[in-house]
Amino acid sequence: MAAKRHHDGYGQDDQPDDKRVRRLPSFSTVIREAMMVKQMQNVFMVLEPLLRRVVQEEIQAGLIRSPRCIERSPETPPAEAPMWKLAFRYPPQLPIFTGSKIEDANGNPLEIILVDVDTGLPATPTPTLQQALRVEVVPLFGDFPPENREEWAAEEFQQRGIVKERSGKRPLLTGDVNLTMRDGSVAVNELQFTDNSSWVRCRKFRIGVRVVPGSFDGARISEAMTDAFVVRDHRGELYRKHYPPVLADDVWRLEKIGKEGAFHRKLSSHHVRNVQEFLRMLMVKPDELRLILGEGMTDRMWEVTKNHAKTCAAGDKVYVYSAPSGTIYVNSIFQLVKVEFAGVECPVQHLNRHEKIYVHQLLLEAYEHRNNLEEADVVTLHCTDVPLLQNAAQVASFPAMADTPLWIQNSQEIDFQVDDVPQPNFSLQWTGQMFNMAG
Repeated sequence: MAAKRHHDGYGQDDQPDDKRVRRLPSFSTVIREAMMVKQMQNVFMVLEPLLRRVVQEEIQAGLIRSPRCIERSPETPPAEAPMWKLAFRYPPQLPIFTGSKIEDANGNPLEIILVDVDTGLPATPTPTLQQALRVEVVPLFGDFPPENREEWAAEEFQQRGIVKERSGKRPLLTGDVNLTMRDGSVAVNELQFTDNSSWVRCRKFRIGVRVVPGSFDGARISEAMTDAFVVRDHRGELYRKHYPPVLADDVWRLEKIGKEGAFHRKLSSHHVRNVQEFLRMLMVKPDELRLILGEGMTDRMWEVTKNHAKTCAAGDKVYVYSAPSGTIYVNSIFQLVKVEFAGVECPVQHLNRHEKIYVHQLLLEAYEHRNNLEEADVVTLHCTDVPLLQNAAQVASFPAMADTPLWIQNSQEIDFQVDDVPQPNFSLQWTGQMFNMAG
């Protein structure tokens, strides 16, 4: 009877000896091998850049030592320095608001001129420059060029300097942005920003001018640019200060006085509503004006406000106020122009203390009647005849002081703001004193 066969084709006793079951590696062995592989990868990552640099240096050193001549492409020569450049004759007037016409510091349209790079003087006309130049006015970033460089390439000016308008907005600069320059100059009659500068990284703009690319066949003409400035929203123009202010300006146009602010309300309650009234009170009653503003205005703020107000032009108008024994002439802000006693003109610098007190009393009276003063004839004021000696001798004494005490009477020294009027000098003897009389 045949013996039974096993399913695997071998009997229990006839399996080969070399076919033994291999044991699986232990867990610790697997972890150790994985860590070794990871360490080798880290080593290769660290060594790779070092090996690359060493190989590159060795190759370069070998090329230098090699006797063979290696052909190289010629280097690009540096760009030739421009002989001419565009420039603004005068800087723009600040501050600048959106939608407002941009003018130069003198209140005239911006003017672009062509100048010599070396001398800064207007360029000498040449056959090349006599042709009409097409120029373009462009908005620039306030921090261009980087590092405050004075030179830049035309491509850098185009790519890194010019500001593009925000998405969905109008062009940033509108007006006469494309011009034709003839004889080395051109005026920009209309120019305004349509957007403020708060959204750019440096918060400032510049105005730049360049020759339209491709329109000029000669050597490169360098671009022009203004200093960096802030462009404010047009709503801020309603509250901006005026430099210098004018007499009819609201008083809040002065520095440190805000529209509808505490100082503005205090001044308005005392009928000081414009710059002229502020200056009149400053000349006649400075202490009272200072008290109106109160302690909220510091001494430093007060000096800033006064200095700003004093930049206002007084104008040519002269007003006259007469009393029984004296007449004073003042300008629009109550600076003394002329003083007369009994028809005799007396220079203010020669008045004694008693006479100065009387003149100041006349100033106070004139100030109280400032709305009813008569305007003097300026021609007659400058052409007064020399008075007779007997007319001068008639002034024996001044009227008694007013019963109401004046703050000026207790001061040691009285100074008047005098409007300088050049007049010829004459000498006249009057009651024992020598006066320089203007005739």
